[in-house]
Amino acid sequence: MDYDVMIIGGGISGLTLAVKLGQCNVKTLLIEKDKKSGLIYKGELLQPKSLEVLDRINVLEVVKENGFLLPSIEFYEYNQTDDGSMEQLSANEFRYDVIPSPYNTSLMIPHERLKELLFKEASKYDSIDYIQPAKLTGFTEEEPENRKAIIQTKDGEREIHANFYIGAEGRASPTRTAMEVEMKNTKYNHHFLTVSFPRPETLDQSTIITTQNKFVGLFPLPNNEVRSVLLIKPGEFKTMREEGLESFYRAYCELMPELEGYVHQIDTWKKIQLMIPVRHNVSNYVKNNLILTGDAAHSVHPMAGEGMNLAIQDSDVLGELLFWMFQTDQTDWKHLKWYEKVRKPRAEYVSTLSHQAALLYSFPYRPWQRLRIKGVNQTEHSPLLHFKQMLNTSGLGIWKFTLLDRMKQAGFIPASLGNGKLSKYPEEKMMFTKEDDYPWYRK
Repeated sequence: MDYDVMIIGGGISGLTLAVKLGQCNVKTLLIEKDKKSGLIYKGELLQPKSLEVLDRINVLEVVKENGFLLPSIEFYEYNQTDDGSMEQLSANEFRYDVIPSPYNTSLMIPHERLKELLFKEASKYDSIDYIQPAKLTGFTEEEPENRKAIIQTKDGEREIHANFYIGAEGRASPTRTAMEVEMKNTKYNHHFLTVSFPRPETLDQSTIITTQNKFVGLFPLPNNEVRSVLLIKPGEFKTMREEGLESFYRAYCELMPELEGYVHQIDTWKKIQLMIPVRHNVSNYVKNNLILTGDAAHSVHPMAGEGMNLAIQDSDVLGELLFWMFQTDQTDWKHLKWYEKVRKPRAEYVSTLSHQAALLYSFPYRPWQRLRIKGVNQTEHSPLLHFKQMLNTSGLGIWKFTLLDRMKQAGFIPASLGNGKLSKYPEEKMMFTKEDDYPWYRK
């Protein structure tokens, strides 16, 4: 059977794209290799731009019903004294409502629940076929317009022909391998432990707690739970396991005593996942009729919670472009350049921001901590810097930090210098418009 589009990978990226194409009546095959969900942690934080995308495909309300709204992020920095007591050095709050948009909040939702909601929506459309389990093993050796995808299913091997093949498999992408694109990797000097557990009622905002050499992020989920990420040194996980779960409880409760009795409900190491952060960006998202989305094209450091959001936003732009191509009978591969032109610079900029955020917490030195405190304080209390930080994080636009901004953040010059009132700045002009997201409509 022939298809207009074949999507390889039934994660958030593939499902978002399937919903978009289903709503446009594009004949699509979606395949997923895993029989059931894996244990590896995947993103749960939805940024404002992703909420806007989910609204466009008519699933935002049900996502809100199953999620937990987080309109701000709180940062607390402490000095841990020799006797173990905690001296607060700074407290800061970054608010999404500085952005003039109806989507100016973030939201936490369990990853698998979001997949269920997207799958339910995609299943409504007769133009979407789904095979699970089915694994892409390669492509036939024919000219690109005639090549077929070779997939392995429970009933044996099959060959599928489509006009376009979308690699949405994640970091290990056979589609990317077939494209033979270059990939640049970055590794980090730390790991993370992540787990969800019951949360105290007082923990109702995204909360980052740090000392000179410790970091924990706490992100409330529905059903009175919290997703946590604990920064550790490479090799420290093995040491903690040898010491027992008490070492894990202690790492949390030293930073937030209110977690006493809550984190202790984690009763086995099997519930705790080790995350090794890696950042990669590929040289090209498109080659002939092969296209990459999500982690197949780029992965980011998890510090800023952007990976799943980039995948959703990739699929929004790509889905809209494919719909336009089929609707206008302009299915020449050259039009795929629009997808790469829109998404690649945005994804790479967000990747850079996530990388910079990671570096802020990567080095356990007192001068580095002082610089971090200064930068966070300056950014929060400058209306312009605060707006830029939240806009760039949100995905709703890009307003790059200048050298002058960085000097303000470092405290070399006053944050108010040349700042004036934010209303004097064209903040709305820095937000993406429909023409920015879908520039081919201007042709």
